[in-house]
This record gives sequence, structure tokens and C-alpha cells, in this order.
Amino acid sequence: MTTQELYTSLNYVNHSREKRAEMAGLISNNPELITPLLKVAFTINDPISCKACWVLEFTAKENLPFIFPHLDTFSRNLTSVHLDSAVRPMAKICEYLTKSYFSKTPNTTQDALSKKHLKKITTACFGWLITDQKVAAQAYAMTSLLLMGKKFKWILPELKIILEQNYSKGSAAYKARARLTLAKIK
Repeated sequence: MTTQELYTSLNYVNHSREKRAEMAGLISNNPELITPLLKVAFTINDPISCKACWVLEFTAKENLPFIFPHLDTFSRNLTSVHLDSAVRPMAKICEYLTKSYFSKTPNTTQDALSKKHLKKITTACFGWLITDQKVAAQAYAMTSLLLMGKKFKWILPELKIILEQNYSKGSAAYKARARLTLAKIK
């Protein structure tokens, strides 16, 4: 399947879990499609890019190692994603990666993610916290940064400052997640 054929197929993906899972199944059965999927996902001003991000998230949830060969591309382009419907799944993938990386059980993510990747994910997560993003993306970013604080000690004081500064103007959902995160920082 070419990038153009994949792009055309993504036109038929909608918000339904069924359609996203169906396309993620196609990607999982053909991991070579991750490259064109990422190409579409990082065509950042195209609404179809959001659909590619949704599919990438579903694929990563079931087969996280499929994106390991593409971590340079993924981490390098994270900060360019700006459409709300694309930021949320990218933030979720970052959460999958950091949760797996900081798992107490040895796993392949710990070998695949380099310090460079972690730094780029950290930069993207901080960006999502300090810009006007939906709460879900910010919640995933909080979780990722909280975990990253285990490796990079400077992150936790910075995260604490941002959460405390944004707390008063945050939604109820933001405040709830911020409270949990702040409690874990202390």
C-alpha cells in the first residue's frame, strides 16, 4: 500500500472505535505501513493527519514495539503537531512509551527509547501543558512528565510550578488531574 492509498483509506476512518481499530488492525498486520502512516500523521495542517494519529495510537496501544524503529521521526516531529484531534493521540502515545519505559519489569521499550527521545517527548509534553490544549492531552502530558521526573530531576520542580500556576484557571478535570500529580510530586 502506497502513502496515497493509505491516505485514501484514512478518509474512511471516523471517531468510532470500530473504524479506528479496523485500520489499526491493517497496520498491525502490515507494520511496514507505519512509515507512510507517520508521514500522513505529520502532515500537520491536513485534517486527515488527525485520523492517522488516531490509528497510530490504536496501533501503539496493541503493538507498541511497532513504532520503535520510527522513534526518531516520531519524537522529532511531536512539537509540530497542533490540531486538537492529533495532539491527544500523540500525547497518549507518549504516555504509553513513558509508562512502558519506567515499568519495573524489564522490557524492550527501555532499550528502544534513548535519552534524546525522552528529551524530545519531555519538550512536547511541557509544550502541551503551557499552551491551550484539551484536558486529555494535558493529563497524558502530566503523567509522562511525572514519570520522566524519575530520570531527569529538574522536571518535577518545573512541572509543579506549571500546575500550580494553571490550577486556578483550569477546568474541573484539569484540577483533578493536577491535584493527583501534585500529590505524587510531594
